[in-house]
This record gives sequence, C-alpha cells and structure tokens, in this order.
Amino acid sequence: MDAPLTAPEHGGPDALGVPLHDFSTNANACGPCPVTLAALAQADRSRYPDPAYTALTEALAAFHQVDTPRIVLAASASECIHRISAVAARSGVRRAVVPAHGYGDYARAAAIWGLVCNPAPLDDDAALHWACEPASPLGGADAQLPGWAARPGAWQVLDCAYAPLRLDGPGGAALLPPHVWQLWSPNKALGLTGVRAAYAIAPAAAVQGGTAQRLRALSPSWPIGAEGVALLHSWVQPETQHWLARTLPTLRQWKADQLRLCERLGWPVLPGSLANFFTALLAPGEGAPLLAALRAQGVKLRDCASFGLPGHVRLGVLPPASQEALHRAWHSYHCGT
Repeated sequence: MDAPLTAPEHGGPDALGVPLHDFSTNANACGPCPVTLAALAQADRSRYPDPAYTALTEALAAFHQVDTPRIVLAASASECIHRISAVAARSGVRRAVVPAHGYGDYARAAAIWGLVCNPAPLDDDAALHWACEPASPLGGADAQLPGWAARPGAWQVLDCAYAPLRLDGPGGAALLPPHVWQLWSPNKALGLTGVRAAYAIAPAAAVQGGTAQRLRALSPSWPIGAEGVALLHSWVQPETQHWLARTLPTLRQWKADQLRLCERLGWPVLPGSLANFFTALLAPGEGAPLLAALRAQGVKLRDCASFGLPGHVRLGVLPPASQEALHRAWHSYHCGT
C-alpha cells in the first residue's frame, strides 16, 4: 500500500506565526512548568548526551517502578509511533486498529509500513492496536481498553499523551494489564510542546522476547538532545509532579468556564471529555470562514475535519483572558465589526 502523500495536520503555530490565543493544541495552559524551565536553562548544549542515556533511563524506570530494559527512548511520540509500526510490520503484523477519531499519525504510520488500517473496534489478535485515553479530539475514554485485558496476545499500545492532564474520573496507565505498551510524551503536561522527547514502556514479555531491543535498535543515534534529556529528567522530579498536581484544579475551573462560553456561542459540546480539551459542533453556517476570521484576530481553533468530524472544532482549555478574546472575535465575525 502506498503511503499517503498529504501532509499531516496539526494545531499550533502556522504560516501566520504563533497565535495569541491558541486553543488548537492541548498543552497545559498553566505552563510552562518553572521547574522544567530551570532545568532547560542548565542543559549542557556544548556536548553530546550519553548515547545510552544511562542515567535518564534509570530515572524513568524508577519513576514508573519498572525494570530499566523496559524503557525505550524516542525523539517524540510521533517518531515512536512510526518506529513501533515499523517493528510490528517487520514482525509479521499486517493490520492496524486505530480509533475512529484519533491522532492521524497512527493511520499514517500504518499506511507507510503497509498495514491495512481499520477503525476500532476489530477483534484481531494479530493486529497492532492503538488507543489513547483521554483520547483526542473528544477527550473521553477509549472504547478499546476494556477488552484489552482479555487479549494478551495482541500488539496493544496506549498513547498516554494526555494521561497526566486527566481532569475527571478514575483511570490511567496504572490500571493497564501488564502486556500493554505505554507511550509517554510529558511535554504537553509541562506546557513545553516545543521540546521534543518521549519514551515507551515495553511489557516485560517484549523485553524477554527481544521486541523492545528491536525497537531500540531502529532508533538513530542520540534521538534526544540536551533539552529533551533535561525535560525528561525534570519530569520525574517530585517538585515537577507537585506543580502538575496544583495546575489541575485551575484547569478544571477554566474548563467549566469555557464550556459555558461554548453554550453562549451556540456550540453544542460533545459529551465525555475527561481532559483539558473537548470538541464542539459549530453553529449552522459557521465553518472555514469563521475559523479564518478568528485566526486573523489571533484566535486559533483546531478544525476536526482531519479527525473525521467535519463542522467540529477541538478547543484546548485556556485562561479567562483567552476565552474572552474568543468571544470578542466570534462576536466581531457575526456582527461585522
């Protein structure tokens, strides 16, 4: 199967630069984390990191209470998605199961590596299964996860990008069965998405069977630079985790305010969001012209058409000043002022 030639769609800065009020990404709006900023300022950019990342790997393993060989470092979550897909394909996997509405790199990587891609659910123990919880763009629970415990033979990877930003309900990677892979990218939780670094936690069986080592062997040398090393070292520090925990009540309040704003704008919000973002349906007659007009006034929303949800937008939770800017820009569009 030929890989898709279209460029992936993402939120964040674009050809117009950095939006003043960027609802299009899901980074922690209380950030950047000051502990991590201090660590980045002290990062030694004058030399290579340890090519084996010995101290970093040990610190991440201790943080998650797993054996060190289970940690596989990655340049980013997106890079690791492609590398996992490659290892799965080279291991004989021929199909990938992805969320019906989810991050495009799951399907993009599957297509590049010749995997037939199916939307979840698919009862196929020979497939590569992707899940994310809280899931983008809807922010809710992933319907696949409850059935994973009964199928330990499948390739199953949980993208934990938003797990640290879960605002409601029990759950999390700690409840996963032991045969599931975990993919962690803490830059969103720390409000530092410009620093690229991630890691996977392999199941113990993947270490014993050599799969984790094959994934590690496919990495280029030094996949993480000095800034990424500093970010991941900072991530496991108690001070950083305490800062993150203190931001969650603030994000909950901002989210409640933002949900009320969407109600005033006439945008029904899709139910079930557990995270610091949610998806809303634009009012009839709104669409690309509205989004372009908002962007011209420094307000950017994430068009959900690439997620298979045309007419919808995903909104990361932002502070009251940004919410007011959205309201003013929306009013200006509709009133012609």
